[in-house]
Amino acid sequence: MTSIDVKRIDHHGLVAGVIDDLQILEIIDSCLPPNGQESVTFGEAVKAMIMNGLGFTNRPISLTPQFFENLPLSDLFGHEVTPEDLNRHKLGRTLDALWEFGCEALFTQIAYNACHLEDIQCNFLSEDTSTFSVTGEYDQATDEQEILVTHGYSKDNRPDLKQVVHELMVAQDGGVPLMTKSWDGNTDDHQVFRERARNLVENFQHADDLRVLIGDSKLYAEPNSKNLASIPFITRVPGTLNLEKQITEQAFQHPEHWSPLDGANSYQRFDLCHYGIEQRWLVIFSHERFKGVQKTVAKERDKENEKIRSKLFHLQAKRFDSKEKALQALEKLRAKWKYHRLRSYDFTEHKRYGSRGRPSRNASPQKIEWQIHAEYEEDQEALQHAQQKRACFVLGTNVDTDKLSDAQILAGYKGQSKVERGFRFLKDNAFFVSSLYVEKPSRIEVLIMIMTLALLVYAVAQRRLRLELWRQDETLPNQINQPTQRITLRWSFQMLEGINVVTLDKGDEKERHMDGLTGLRIKILKFFGENVCRKYGLSPATDSG
Repeated sequence: MTSIDVKRIDHHGLVAGVIDDLQILEIIDSCLPPNGQESVTFGEAVKAMIMNGLGFTNRPISLTPQFFENLPLSDLFGHEVTPEDLNRHKLGRTLDALWEFGCEALFTQIAYNACHLEDIQCNFLSEDTSTFSVTGEYDQATDEQEILVTHGYSKDNRPDLKQVVHELMVAQDGGVPLMTKSWDGNTDDHQVFRERARNLVENFQHADDLRVLIGDSKLYAEPNSKNLASIPFITRVPGTLNLEKQITEQAFQHPEHWSPLDGANSYQRFDLCHYGIEQRWLVIFSHERFKGVQKTVAKERDKENEKIRSKLFHLQAKRFDSKEKALQALEKLRAKWKYHRLRSYDFTEHKRYGSRGRPSRNASPQKIEWQIHAEYEEDQEALQHAQQKRACFVLGTNVDTDKLSDAQILAGYKGQSKVERGFRFLKDNAFFVSSLYVEKPSRIEVLIMIMTLALLVYAVAQRRLRLELWRQDETLPNQINQPTQRITLRWSFQMLEGINVVTLDKGDEKERHMDGLTGLRIKILKFFGENVCRKYGLSPATDSG
């Protein structure tokens, strides 16, 4: 009698193939050799957790065996593995072993090996931090190296929860993560950036090509200036600096000096020395940003107008002992106006007599009080100036013009969105970060590293897909069935849904078939190379299912 066994492989074979291509298992198992008594190695356990994360099923790592129940494990791992082999005890031991070895060192080794294998350019490195909120109570262990899970400034807008701070640095070529580190939940961004810049000094000095660190305004601080003086950097200059305000004001005093930078921005350049660093600052006016700023400032103007009207109503109902005091009260209000100005004012005299009723013709007033009346109007000049300043930002760099042009400086800073996109990926509700609950702070640190490994695999695979589409001048259909070369890997995963491994057990022999390999799915898989195709029983030259 013939029995049929059907296992889903969908996009999981693609993920497993890319993990194998990046030699993640080999690196982990070389750092943490298996003891020979385990059915799966530490590297294979990490591979399982990465695949769980990229399954986008919102399933915590404790349920990893459940995730693999209906998947063809022998195809994904290359040998017989059961879901029970990936139980929570094995995964827990793996997390502990990785923490003992060192998360940052291990991840960096894997990431730079991936960059070498995939020829990823590491010239522009974007750095940023975010926070991960956690649930549960965490008692600090005796090991001082464990991160402190505690309350701090929450970028997740969850001040009620304890958290850890996550530092991430990515290569702008594909948004591939190069470094990950977890910090105490109350760590300040300035401390993170200062430590990272200090650690990069030697690395950058020994690099064969130009390396540039790119960060937001927290990177540019006086305590970090010694480190910044030793490495190439691009950063946004904090708007809280007086010099930044002066430079921006100076730019608008000379409108004839504005030059086009690209189709959406104009700029003025200033060469100066600040914090002891010779650098150039670019005051950039964003025309696109200006449109949004106009609406924002208009709302602020209307809100201020209502407040002024109310304040003046109450002021004009008061009486003062002198004109000077009335004028001082008006001036106190006027000093807070941003988008309005005083048009005119006058006074009304009120005489006070000693007795009630109508005073006699010859009676002298005992006191004179003054009532002030004011008219105001919109300050068009102040309004326009505020809109222009809001549409501006200042970039600072110490990289020479002969190495990077002004336009390249702006392009490099715009690439900061790659690290922000990485954080959005990690915090996606479908990713297992949404259930960040493990027993020990050390395991939280390792779990964040493994999630970043999943981001590494995802970013490399998406970069590889887009690069092959461009090289081969091919396209794939997007969500509205329009051809594109800027396809997302997530959508490609969805297009691969419906591929199954079918096993026919005839007693004396077994036949294996791959079901659901349509022309479009084969086309997608072929872009990922031989190792991925082998997971689906294909060769890169296969044209049909």
